[in-house]
Amino acid sequence: MSIADRRRAQGFTQEGFAFAVGVDRRTVGRWETGKSSPQPPQRPRVAEVLQMDLDELDALLTSTGARPKPVRSAPSAYYGSGDPDEMIRREFLRLMALSGVIAAIPDDEAEALEGSGDDFGRMNGHLWQVYQLARTKGSVYPVVQSQLTALNDALREGRAQAGTLCFAAGDLFQLAGELAFDANRYHDAAASYSLAASASKEIGAYDLWSCALIRSAYVDLSERRYRRAADTLGFARRIALRGDGSLATRHWAAAVQAEAFAWLGDFGACEEALDEAEKVASLSGQGSNGRWLRFDGSRLAEERGARYLQLNRLDLAETALKDALTLAPLAAGHSFRRRGAVLVDLAAIGAKRRDSEQVMQYGLEALRLARISGSGYVARRLRAMTVELGNLGRDRHIAELKAEIGTLAA
Repeated sequence: MSIADRRRAQGFTQEGFAFAVGVDRRTVGRWETGKSSPQPPQRPRVAEVLQMDLDELDALLTSTGARPKPVRSAPSAYYGSGDPDEMIRREFLRLMALSGVIAAIPDDEAEALEGSGDDFGRMNGHLWQVYQLARTKGSVYPVVQSQLTALNDALREGRAQAGTLCFAAGDLFQLAGELAFDANRYHDAAASYSLAASASKEIGAYDLWSCALIRSAYVDLSERRYRRAADTLGFARRIALRGDGSLATRHWAAAVQAEAFAWLGDFGACEEALDEAEKVASLSGQGSNGRWLRFDGSRLAEERGARYLQLNRLDLAETALKDALTLAPLAAGHSFRRRGAVLVDLAAIGAKRRDSEQVMQYGLEALRLARISGSGYVARRLRAMTVELGNLGRDRHIAELKAEIGTLAA
């Protein structure tokens, strides 16, 4: 089978495939004739669209005469099949098994681990801060990968208690997963979240475990496995009840579960989950630690607006989303990713109403933010939104906006 055969089997024309991947149609033509092959940063998206894993894609490209360039093993080249990441994950699992980590430890010891001030904990906290402030999330990846390697070295050499290292791993693998998810590398993200959940479960760190499951559910949501996501999030909510009651973990799980229920069309369950999420306001203290748990309820206006949009309650959605922009403007620290998502949702409302001016007003601003930040998340949201633009006929400005969205890097 050739890449062209696989494309046709998935129901894509050359032009449609090029749009989905984010390249020019002539580029696809060169791939299919073997004159060139997808570059490493493009391959995850190509594999995703063709419903293949990266090894299968490489084999397919080789069989058609293309010479795919190997992905460098250096930390900065993290776009490929995840080879450095996979090696780190496998090494950690092997070392964890060899170290004889205790399967369950008393709750008081688990709490002590969560508050430990070890070097890995401090460095992890610093990396989360850098990640939050970074305009381009991928720039954080090399140092995160270096920290993961150092963690493996510490476990191998017995330089710290295995339980402490498991907690550090549950924390750091979640950050690695966030970076992979933002780069649209779902396989790597899911693998990192799974390992984070396993390490957290091993030592009974319930809030850390629950957060890993919440992040894993985001992968299911992105791949339209809504029932599976809802079930995972229900489990995360139950685990969080065994954790620290002063933390917002259970409320975050409810907020994300509301999205799954909205996609399932269950308005009642969605409202219940949103109402539970809003109870975060009743917590004493901050409720989050600014690292692997950052939910504080400040996003609930935009979350509620997005959920109403999914349920096609357009007036309710628009009111909530405009409130979100007013309450948290970019100048006040509203992240590019968050603001971009709100703008995309407002553009989608315009598309549903066949209001081309609203689409252009918000769509162009979201496009600008996607380019500035390099956020794969905002780019992905924009590409999904283009499905709605078919309602606007042959409007020239809308066609130009779609074309611009198609040029965003996968």
